[in-house]
Amino acid sequence: MMWIYVMIMFLSEAWTQKSVLRNETFKLGSDVNLTCSSKTWNETLFVIWTLKLKSKECKISFSDGRSQDHCMDGKSLRNTSNAQSYLHIKNFSTDDVGLYECESVYRGGNENHKITVAITVPPYIYAWVECKENKMVAVCKAEKGNPAANISWSHTGSSMLPDTRQLASEGFYTVESRLELSKDTDTKNLSCAIRHPYWNEERILSPQCSAGQISTDYNAYLHWLHTSVAVVIIMFLAAISFFAQKKLRLLRKCQQQDISPSKSPQTEDVEDVEPYASYVQRVNSIYNTSSDMFT
Repeated sequence: MMWIYVMIMFLSEAWTQKSVLRNETFKLGSDVNLTCSSKTWNETLFVIWTLKLKSKECKISFSDGRSQDHCMDGKSLRNTSNAQSYLHIKNFSTDDVGLYECESVYRGGNENHKITVAITVPPYIYAWVECKENKMVAVCKAEKGNPAANISWSHTGSSMLPDTRQLASEGFYTVESRLELSKDTDTKNLSCAIRHPYWNEERILSPQCSAGQISTDYNAYLHWLHTSVAVVIIMFLAAISFFAQKKLRLLRKCQQQDISPSKSPQTEDVEDVEPYASYVQRVNSIYNTSSDMFT
């Protein structure tokens, strides 16, 4: 029925068609509103949003005064105060990144918008100094950001250029910049500046090398932390095993005491002895009588 009505409108009026391609980037955790037409609800016949995300493809549509949501993830079609339609995305996350195609049909024409939606994620930032033998290495790191962060150094005591490397993993970027310094370099005036589109201002970090410290390498710290956790787990399991074996030995000892019966002294059966004794007495009396007869 809807398509018949659209065809009638198409044949009866001058039909215009508009296609738009654009890119949009939004911050992690923000609320996003996507529009694909400036027409009001009264002018619109139907709107179909086709979402092609990393994990799924789904549609959200509105026609004949009814809306249908096949995404079922919190996205919804809403109206502005001027009755213009838009797609609302609450708490924007990496799961919402993808291609959003919108088809809006109104009286006299239609609009097709293809919107590539990306996300801006702030990185975790670190700074430290590795103090090794006759040299020091200042390290500044921006981890798991999107897009990649930019790192610069502020120090006049080093003539060497920093070694900056970038690693991409699962849509996130890690940038590490290493600046080699001489052993007698004063790190009080050493700082690194990290810039990222998520922030309105750059972040300044001042790495320091603690007195008497051989190395403050971040990886070394993680290795120490993992080793300590492993030692604690091993000691805990060993203690459980010790008490379990001790309990098992006590249990076996108690079972052996319950199974062994107490031995009672053997008693002589008097009834078995008395017939033999009476027989001996009779034989002796007959023998004595025979002796008296021959004497």
